[in-house]
Amino acid sequence: MPFQHPFQESQFDLFDWYPKFRECQSHFVEHAQHSGPVQAVAAFVNILLPFQKAQKNEREPSDNTESAASLVALVPYIRRLVATGFDTPAVLHGFFGDDWSEGIGQIHEMERRNFLFAAKSENWVNVKSSYDIEDSQAVPFLRPLQGATEEEIQSAESSWSEWLAMQDWMLGPRAPPGEPKNQLCLQSCLAEVGMPHV
Repeated sequence: MPFQHPFQESQFDLFDWYPKFRECQSHFVEHAQHSGPVQAVAAFVNILLPFQKAQKNEREPSDNTESAASLVALVPYIRRLVATGFDTPAVLHGFFGDDWSEGIGQIHEMERRNFLFAAKSENWVNVKSSYDIEDSQAVPFLRPLQGATEEEIQSAESSWSEWLAMQDWMLGPRAPPGEPKNQLCLQSCLAEVGMPHV
């Protein structure tokens, strides 16, 4: 069976997506992190912005020779916004720019699903600790997923069933009849390719 990439259900084109993602990344690094509203949200949800991390690293001796122009991972910010209920279109626009839906929309959707999965599989304390970040960036509070739609819940239920089937090794040739063969849950695919998680 041919390989099916993890975004298959939405006809996702990785090569069309990447330039839009980079635009969101550039907007966040060059503009948004320096704006008062983004700094206020980041302070309230207790996550350091890239320029704050750079300032902190300048004050601390380090053997790290990584360039200041290195890429900034956006997933930790998206995860924090989802977990605290600040992942509204207005906030996402403020953080990631006009094209946030095309650039980070798929990641946002996945992180909302991850948050649902975390809540379903763990107790509150464990969920909270999985959203904490080192350097005293503990998530100050968790809010139930905001603005969840019936379609989103059904999609999460379907993916959860696939995940449970994989836990029982019921995939590929062992998949139940009528189930897609060789289709892994998106979250495990991202973990395999090293997509950063907090």
